[in-house]
Amino acid sequence: MKVARILIIEDNEANMQLMVYLLRAFGHATFEAQDGEIGISTARQELPDLILCDLQMPGMDGYEVAQRLRLDPGLKTISLVAVTAYAMAGDREKVLAAGFNGYISKPINPELFLEQVEAFLPSEKRSRSS
Repeated sequence: MKVARILIIEDNEANMQLMVYLLRAFGHATFEAQDGEIGISTARQELPDLILCDLQMPGMDGYEVAQRLRLDPGLKTISLVAVTAYAMAGDREKVLAAGFNGYISKPINPELFLEQVEAFLPSEKRSRSS
């Protein structure tokens, strides 16, 4: 397995720590950004395999992050997954229409999180064959 490089854009410290812990426990490298601006800058610098992005953040929300990433020629093909508490009818469609490749709902379920994330990685970057 090659290590997957995963950028997490999340303003909630507890959620960030949980995601980092779970991903690193299975051998993935993580990069952390507490807001959208830092997230986009980190994405340009690190060119991750996958970006996990909260939707509700102060300043630049996840929808604007998605819009900017999709307009950037060097970043537009990176898989982008929303990690959010928005779980109402129609929210998933809105997230996908905004340019995200997928959606993981909060609260994060530690038993399912790795499988949910790895579904968006190429098979050679997954910690186990799915």
